[in-house]
Amino acid sequence: MTRQLSLGAFLMATGHHVAAWRHPDVPADPLDFSVYRRAAQVAESACFDALFVADSVAAPSDALASHSARSVYFEPLTLLSALSVVTERIGLIATATTSYNEPYHVARKFASLDHLSGGRAGWNLVTSDAAAEAGNFGRQAHIGHAERYARAREFQQVVQGLWDSWADDAFVRDKATGQFHRPDGVRALAHSGEHFRVKGPLNVARAPQGRPVLVQAGSSESGRELAAQSAEVVFTAQPSLGAAQAFYADLKGRLAGYGRCEDDLKIMPGVYVVVGRSEAEAQDKAERFQALVDPRVGVALLGRMLGNFDLSGYPLDGPLPELPSTEDGQRSRQQLLTELAGSEGLTLGQLGQRIAGGRGHFSLIGTPTQIADQLQAWFEGHAADGFNILVPHLPQGLEDFAQWVVPELQRRGLFRTHYQGRTLREHLGLQRPANPYFS
Repeated sequence: MTRQLSLGAFLMATGHHVAAWRHPDVPADPLDFSVYRRAAQVAESACFDALFVADSVAAPSDALASHSARSVYFEPLTLLSALSVVTERIGLIATATTSYNEPYHVARKFASLDHLSGGRAGWNLVTSDAAAEAGNFGRQAHIGHAERYARAREFQQVVQGLWDSWADDAFVRDKATGQFHRPDGVRALAHSGEHFRVKGPLNVARAPQGRPVLVQAGSSESGRELAAQSAEVVFTAQPSLGAAQAFYADLKGRLAGYGRCEDDLKIMPGVYVVVGRSEAEAQDKAERFQALVDPRVGVALLGRMLGNFDLSGYPLDGPLPELPSTEDGQRSRQQLLTELAGSEGLTLGQLGQRIAGGRGHFSLIGTPTQIADQLQAWFEGHAADGFNILVPHLPQGLEDFAQWVVPELQRRGLFRTHYQGRTLREHLGLQRPANPYFS
């Protein structure tokens, strides 16, 4: 079968643009479920592989937090459980941090979502890049970068072991004999490691997909190695075709070291998209959002994305100050934004304005043909297996992409016209994993 790209729909509150909530056509309440329902159904009608919901377990606390619609938002698994009822096929990927959760909680919740949705769940494993989260979990300081990834590796292994607690055919449910499950169809995990002690077994049957799809977001050296070892989908921020090709080759090249083949991992860069029927219309849409950005809000967002630095004391017309390597945030994003500021000679204010929509992701503003051309070039140029689509506002931005760009991709034979499977694994072309403990 001809290789086709995958598409994820990134559902972020009122939209991915930091000032989206101020736009007159955008519902300003980030807890308006009807917006998410509409966006999910639009994405499913367009045959997207999955919905993707990011998360943080802390509200922004800087001086400009009152200007942000990101002060409140739904807990992702709760939201996706609700969306599973109003959709039938589209995958449901939620973020859950390994820094401020316990493996049993995460394993149980995602296995439950997989059952509720008929095999559509995916877990986006993150290590937390918001230092403010620490204060909500009894810590005075955020966990350091190296320790976060060491914890994440063990966390993932425990979750995977819990997901394999039960044989696929363990539950006989024999009313005549009274036997509900076979005693030899279940195993306790009995994990004892540096960070976790977990007895098990999980009190949820093995998931319809065998295991929910394991997703990872992050591109640091530690993140790449963790992804090569265990991830099935990687979301990443890459600013150009060349950078994306280098990342793609590097990460795919690491798989053999873990006994994996290239098709075992799908790489899906984020792409910020503003589409119009003409190039002028698309530019006008984008500029309307940019005009709503308070420069101080842009710089506050920049400080968080660079690794939780307070940049409020620096002049907007001055350069990005030299910053130490972040221990709290994403090192890959810090490097990306620092290089962007240097290569284009951007002032602090200009850089804050620049990331207000795409937040460092590759940005496309243009007609359906122009956008499809770029997506095709990345896909066929071994820079991506698909894309996580970021739109400035919801639900209209996603409707524009579904109405104009998806048909162009379908016309070129790059994207499906109908779902051929029912599970997220089937959409992505990933195998259902066997249970290594029961043959």
